[in-house]
Amino acid sequence: MSEQSRRPHRPAKPYRRPQKDPVRILAFDALRAVDERDAYANLVLPPLLRKARENGDFDARDAALATELVYGTLRRQGTYDAIIAACVDRPLREVDPPVLDVLSLGAHQLLGTRIPTHAAVSASVELARVVLGDGRAKFVNAVLRKVARDDLDGWLEKVAPPYDEDPEDHLAVVHSHPRWVVSALWDSLGGGRAGIEDLLAADNERPEVTLVARPGRSTAEELLNEEAAVAGRWSPYAVRLAEGGEPGAVEAVREGRAGVQDEGSQLVALALANAPIEGPDEKWLDGCAGPGGKAALLAALAAQRGAFLLASEKQPHRAGLVARALDGNPGPYQVIAADGTRPPWKPGTFDRVLVDVPCTGLGALRRRPEARWRRRPEDLDSFAPIQRGLLRTALDSVRVGGVVGYATCSPHLAETRAVVSDVLKERPHTELIDARPLLPGVPDLGEGPDIQLWPHIHGTDAMYLALIRRTA
Repeated sequence: MSEQSRRPHRPAKPYRRPQKDPVRILAFDALRAVDERDAYANLVLPPLLRKARENGDFDARDAALATELVYGTLRRQGTYDAIIAACVDRPLREVDPPVLDVLSLGAHQLLGTRIPTHAAVSASVELARVVLGDGRAKFVNAVLRKVARDDLDGWLEKVAPPYDEDPEDHLAVVHSHPRWVVSALWDSLGGGRAGIEDLLAADNERPEVTLVARPGRSTAEELLNEEAAVAGRWSPYAVRLAEGGEPGAVEAVREGRAGVQDEGSQLVALALANAPIEGPDEKWLDGCAGPGGKAALLAALAAQRGAFLLASEKQPHRAGLVARALDGNPGPYQVIAADGTRPPWKPGTFDRVLVDVPCTGLGALRRRPEARWRRRPEDLDSFAPIQRGLLRTALDSVRVGGVVGYATCSPHLAETRAVVSDVLKERPHTELIDARPLLPGVPDLGEGPDIQLWPHIHGTDAMYLALIRRTA
């Protein structure tokens, strides 16, 4: 009798069904929506979380973990891609996107959270079994075990080129930004290594939720009575919610007397409202009003002076959002759907005009981390004519002695100073106003006369503002 025939027969292990983890399945679904539909996580995630809570699958801790997994993975996507690429035997472009999403979620748990190594790997493998199947789960297991052999700092030493050899590529890998974005932000910021490192690091931090008390309808003092509320840094109407604060739980927000609005956005509206003008102060225009945050603050400020606000937005569905934001404003206002480059109003109609123009959004990468991977340098060329056209129309729309505010949520020089410089060369009867004194107490606003805010300096989105007076 052979040795093999004498061995006792061992029955095959029974198949074990994969364990479904609602938190990680939801995070995976959110990442797939971002990848497949070009959706934004801040729009996709809330309804997924709401549905999970309604189904009884989630509590507050589950929601917090799912949120961290989604946003943390998106913010560090470039870094994780470089690390995963070092652990697979094929180019990343040959890895199926759903597999790469599971690997990225696993890498974030291993390298960006305090989840124990064995738990991060096993949870990721179980997720892979549920959403990918057992075969590809084995691949996920093998790759993540390689990732787990070192911590984030150790991996960065291996996959990031030395700073002295290629500063921009080093920063791109370490701080998870495309190289062209690193270059553009560095040009806009100026200075040496420390400043750009601080800026890129700030883009990867979880932003606070900031509320705005709409003047005449609410006050910062009222909002400060809320649990976990802290006064804003610069705007008298701003209140920050500590981690875990839920805007929907705030009565003034539910009633529309307050809203969610970054403090940088508030400062732009305040600077325009406080700019000195010659003559009457009766008609204001928000020429790119969607989704309505600045328009709501401007309408409230205008109402206190008895002024009228016209809020114009090209896209009808966004005009609807503006109307909702302004609903209940005590002063006179009107919301219309109109193309700001071909306006229905007469030239010289308004005393104050704001155009917060469409842009790449590179100033809000904290809030929309996926935008850094979605944008391309050529996008600047597509926005350029729109931005210049809107500024030209704004200057036509303001009367002599009135003021135009040109704003972007991008610090890219091609979207800020280049636009203003080009248009003002065509318009000799204009002058730039020094906007810095209009924001008392706010430090480090630059050389002027325009303003550039920064996440790492001011704790705001990187908003830009130039104020222009029409002189003739």
